[in-house]
Amino acid sequence: MRRQRVFAIGALLILALFGMMAVSLAIGRYPLSLADIWEFLQASVGLHELAPERYALLYNIIVEIRLPRLLAAVLIGAALAISGASFQAVFRNPLVSPGILGVLGGASFGAALGLLISEQWMVVQLLAFVMALLAVGFGVFIANLFGPGTMVTLVLGGIISGALFTALLSITKYTADPYNELPAIVYWLMGSLQAVELKHIAVVMVPILAGIVVLTLLGHALDALSMGDDEARALGVPVTAVRYGVIIMATLVSALSVSIAGIIGWVGLVVPNFARLVFGPANARLLPLSAAIGALFLLSADCITRVLTPAEIPIGIVTELLGIPAFILVLGRARRAWI
Repeated sequence: MRRQRVFAIGALLILALFGMMAVSLAIGRYPLSLADIWEFLQASVGLHELAPERYALLYNIIVEIRLPRLLAAVLIGAALAISGASFQAVFRNPLVSPGILGVLGGASFGAALGLLISEQWMVVQLLAFVMALLAVGFGVFIANLFGPGTMVTLVLGGIISGALFTALLSITKYTADPYNELPAIVYWLMGSLQAVELKHIAVVMVPILAGIVVLTLLGHALDALSMGDDEARALGVPVTAVRYGVIIMATLVSALSVSIAGIIGWVGLVVPNFARLVFGPANARLLPLSAAIGALFLLSADCITRVLTPAEIPIGIVTELLGIPAFILVLGRARRAWI
């Protein structure tokens, strides 16, 4: 695919993302027009006067309620998509997702434990993040326990780690109060952006964006790895450093994403496969385009959760309902390409 075409498509994706962000600020239980949003933005920088009551109402709706979940949807969608694409490149398997090394099991156990021992949401997020990293570290340790880790032993280590932390999650759910704590754990596991606040975004924004940038810059090295370890070494690529560097950064951004919004499935599996089918397998362009599509996909899903029913549906359910038919279509197009 020519570079000019890639840039044009990237620009269209960015424009579509900004358009969806405007829609996200406008829709909800209290609908706003684009004129209302523009009026508020002008008043915020002193270019327009609003009645204090009107300004306070718009500030509450736009800044305190809708802006945090908008930013969270963009960050999490981009992080899950690019981490999924990175894992698929490292393992050379299009069916790999961000949970391959046990990050989802670890984060689930950490969040459940946090809900069990504390009422502070920051404690829940911190434990989810720490346990996600611990689960991946345990999986990598198992992979290297009897010698240098290979792709197969890394996958097996991730399976073992995921099984261990899933068992710990089951124990935590079994001991939780069935009337208060257990429903909160189950709701968190379904994924939601409803409880996200601007202070949570401020904590995770810089490391997530830094991780996305680093993974994007490693795209050419991943392209070399796709030809095989020997060929990559012949091109001067430090295979082990790149492989584990990508695993660390992809784990970091996916763990941060899960820690603030719960388990949101299919984004890291469907979006990279869709982007690969449309834009080709070159990771140098696939990774940033996957991030843009992932942000647009999750932001669209969040808009659906707010307007589909009177009671908000957890976003993890919506991404599964949207991801299954999308993945079937991807498989259908891929099969026609193979024949």
